Amino acid sequence: MSSLLIKNLRKSYGSVEVLKDINLEADSGEFVALVGPSGCGKSTLLSIISGLESVTSGEVMIGDRVVNNEAPKDRDIAMVFQSYALYPTMTVRQNMTFGMECRNIDKTVQMETVARVASLLQIEPLLDRKPGQLSGGQRQRVAMGRALVRDPKLFLFDEPLSNLDAKLRVEMRAEIKKLHQNVGRTTVYVTHDQIEAMTLATRIAVMNQGVLQQYAAPKEIYERPANTFVAGFMGSPNMNFFPARIAQGADGLGVVLDGGDGAVLPLVGDDQTNLSEGQKVTLGVRPEHFSPAHEARASRKGIPSVTVPVSVEMDEPTGSETILMCRVAGSEAIIVCEPDGAPVPGTNADFEIDMSKVSLFDPTTERRL
Repeated sequence: MSSLLIKNLRKSYGSVEVLKDINLEADSGEFVALVGPSGCGKSTLLSIISGLESVTSGEVMIGDRVVNNEAPKDRDIAMVFQSYALYPTMTVRQNMTFGMECRNIDKTVQMETVARVASLLQIEPLLDRKPGQLSGGQRQRVAMGRALVRDPKLFLFDEPLSNLDAKLRVEMRAEIKKLHQNVGRTTVYVTHDQIEAMTLATRIAVMNQGVLQQYAAPKEIYERPANTFVAGFMGSPNMNFFPARIAQGADGLGVVLDGGDGAVLPLVGDDQTNLSEGQKVTLGVRPEHFSPAHEARASRKGIPSVTVPVSVEMDEPTGSETILMCRVAGSEAIIVCEPDGAPVPGTNADFEIDMSKVSLFDPTTERRL
């Protein structure tokens, strides 16, 4: 096993800087997910780790050695490309054994390894076909299999599940997690799917415009996002943002929504020493942290609570839950609630916000307060 260390890394194409001072460390055996919108630099960073792209400045270390000037073949990595990169004249079996043959691995070991990986990826019937006879999803599974038959220091995945159907994607996600738990190799996984990142990774690196926005465990990313970009990008549906100000309430400092009825929503738990009365803030509330007022009061067993009026404009029933498109204090909002307790579109209802789960951001810097 081997660790990965990226220090002060920059990458430019001419005058365009696509990666800006990236610092990231993955412990041996860790699973790191790189997430962000298209063009944020996550695939470029993966290519630099693999050796397919050079660095403008900074260092990439695998284990205890700097690999900036090492060829990909000398880095002891296995990579799964989004574009498959299969040998078109070889069968699936030959694609998977090609690397082992180059390393002179015993034929019996090759066959046993291919059989195990093919069973894992559900591609046993495809072993004697060529890539041109496969669907896109099948080709991607073969590309994954070619990486998995190796025993590298580092696994690199570039959106490997993007071409699979929804059911198989869920199955493969579970298999990748199981594989990582069993093999324990350091893994860097690029994805645009935040669910993949949240379920697979031990730590997530959220990127935007070539800048590493936050690098932390999934729970930390979700519950304490570093800024409004991370808060809005991670989570589905997205976090709601409301312009607000700090005000003095009956039990201490609270938040008053701009355009609301003036009710003070009490702040719970967080350090309030950096807040002052009248200070402008952005209140971030995730859709699942709204509750119909009557349910919230019942669950709080008589503890005083403050509600906000909500105007329901549209609903999206999904079976297990109902997503409501609403207006809260004049701002658009999304609320997720139980189907049986969901108000119908065109009506008004009172909802309580779980103030122990909210986030406060500076409206100018967009950083967490």
